[in-house]
Amino acid sequence: MTKVDARGRSCPEPVLMTKKALASGENTYEVLVDNRTAVENVTRFAKHQGYTVSVTESEEEFTLSLTK
Repeated sequence: MTKVDARGRSCPEPVLMTKKALASGENTYEVLVDNRTAVENVTRFAKHQGYTVSVTESEEEFTLSLTK
């Protein structure tokens, strides 16, 4: 599983980082972000790429699990 740490980054950087990671062709990814806008944008992008997305919130961070 590839992990993408996009905490502290503002959009569109988290989406671009996720897009770069998805190029590896794996089936599962974990994306860490720290704002709702990034959650929404990465989720929308991942779903468009055919991934199922689940979001877990802990304190001020969000973990997005992408599964194909």
